[in-house]
Amino acid sequence: MAGNQGSNAAQLKDDINRGRTGGKIPLFDPAAAPLGTDEEAAGTPISAAAADHARMQEIRRPARPPSEQDRPPPARWSVILWAAGAAVIALALVILMQ
Repeated sequence: MAGNQGSNAAQLKDDINRGRTGGKIPLFDPAAAPLGTDEEAAGTPISAAAADHARMQEIRRPARPPSEQDRPPPARWSVILWAAGAAVIALALVILMQ
């Protein structure tokens, strides 16, 4: 948790993924380049003090329950496709029965 001396970017990413920062629902979020990779590749990884500070700043935000905006939109296209498929089948049956 925040405040532990020796924090790193991976621990901050874990806090974010677990929903501790209040910025998202607790769910793993894959990244093409994990948090802190750019700094490490440049030879300037973030210090433990900077990581501790970032974690404390992020966790200090009040966690909020998921809102309607956080939920994915309903799968309207799948409903439309199923309805169109059923209409095509029904039309084909009507034509074949004549």
